[in-house]
Amino acid sequence: QVQLVESGGGLAQAGGSLRLSCVASERTFSMAWFRQAPGKEREFVARINWSGGSTFYADSVKGRFTISRDNAKNTLYLQMNSLKPEDTAVYFCAAARAPASTWDYWGQGTQVTVSS
Repeated sequence: QVQLVESGGGLAQAGGSLRLSCVASERTFSMAWFRQAPGKEREFVARINWSGGSTFYADSVKGRFTISRDNAKNTLYLQMNSLKPEDTAVYFCAAARAPASTWDYWGQGTQVTVSS
């Protein structure tokens, strides 16, 4: 069972930046970030393939957020710039255990709060 531990959440002002990290206990394939705002369903934010050469973003964060990974450290990142109050949510990282797998492993989440 792969363990995922997120960190880096906190409070930021609108227009500010935060960087989230997610450390995996072992190697994984594709990884992703999701978020869940109060009273809303969990939504996709961004994903990255194993090599880091392919990324995909939700329209709501495209151009503001950047997903990356360091496989030597088994760590996933999410650089969040130009933050908006609507980015406030609990952010979760997810990982796939095989190339064709869906999201098999989830972290516990880290809170991001953006004040206006």
